[in-house]
Amino acid sequence: MIGGHALAMTVRSVGVEEELLLVEPGTGQPRAVAETALRAIRRAEADGDTAADGGAAESLGFELQRQQLETNTRPCRDLGELDRELRRCRALAAEVAARAGARVAALGTSPVPVVPQLMRSSRYLEMARAFGLIADEQLTCGCHVHVEVSSADEGVAVLDRIGPWLPVLLALSANSPFWQGRDSGYASFRYQAWGRWPSSGPTGAFGTAEAYRHTVRQMVRTGTLLDTGMVYFDARLSEHYPTLEIRIADVCLYADDAVLIAALSRALVETEARRWRAGKGAPHERTEMLRLATWRASRSGLDDVLLNPLTSLPDPAAAVANTLLEHVRNALDEAGDTGTVTELLAAVLARGNGAAFQRSAQHDGSGLPSMIDSAAAVTTR
Repeated sequence: MIGGHALAMTVRSVGVEEELLLVEPGTGQPRAVAETALRAIRRAEADGDTAADGGAAESLGFELQRQQLETNTRPCRDLGELDRELRRCRALAAEVAARAGARVAALGTSPVPVVPQLMRSSRYLEMARAFGLIADEQLTCGCHVHVEVSSADEGVAVLDRIGPWLPVLLALSANSPFWQGRDSGYASFRYQAWGRWPSSGPTGAFGTAEAYRHTVRQMVRTGTLLDTGMVYFDARLSEHYPTLEIRIADVCLYADDAVLIAALSRALVETEARRWRAGKGAPHERTEMLRLATWRASRSGLDDVLLNPLTSLPDPAAAVANTLLEHVRNALDEAGDTGTVTELLAAVLARGNGAAFQRSAQHDGSGLPSMIDSAAAVTTR
């Protein structure tokens, strides 16, 4: 567990959305019980019969496929509070799943073969009609971090500056090496599967909030996207909250790693907002180079090189992760987060990310179902 720290109110709030797989105990097979589970827990809440700390309606929701749930923390300013929120949401999701005979597992993709089952909503059905196999096969679980911004102008200024650093977050969080029962060869195959959507991936510089909004409107006007909710950039302005939403990460197996991703995201937003306010221009990074960097992070995670955002050249993953730490150190210092983030980063670099856990557990000879059971245990630890 992560200790709290008294913070000034100037520290940005941060919240986390996590998508979790619903799996059958023993087999690891994803189970399409999201609707059943949420109905059961909401009836229990109405009757006052739930061991969890309530809040199912606010903390849990549906996703594209019926074999997954989404959790939503409250906005937090303190990392200790965020840690408790993440664990509360995971525990609540586990209680919900248990009422439907399932467990929750924080895995970016299903390690075992699966036929995804679409949620029966009009929007999702229309997505399936419009996008075919992309929607049919899209059972992936990500981690979305919402960081408070003061305005759309500030948010877009940050968007224009954080792109080269986002692949480091993907590498740290990578937790989806398996796809349809086989090792994909990627640390994050979720990112590859997600990349089939026409609006996904890194973006070039927008310059202004109006240019960002114009781009989004134009994308929808093409008729390719159903609505603005389908703008699936690696990072985007939130439609519903005064936040920048960083969407590049896999769902993290370890709750500690989710706190790390959130803390680095907040510090990155603060660092780049300060650079913008100081009149420092956005880096002239071509989108083609950003795509290479994210592919590299998706392919090897922490096990090989990453592209260093300062040079666009390959360096060992641990060195690039520590370069990010140094880049945001002033923001971490002022938030009181440096000690916690340094420890969390050292921990993931030492033990490996979720992809390393999955491959290690599978290679010990016990097989994928046993590995998924182990991952479900770690999810709520």
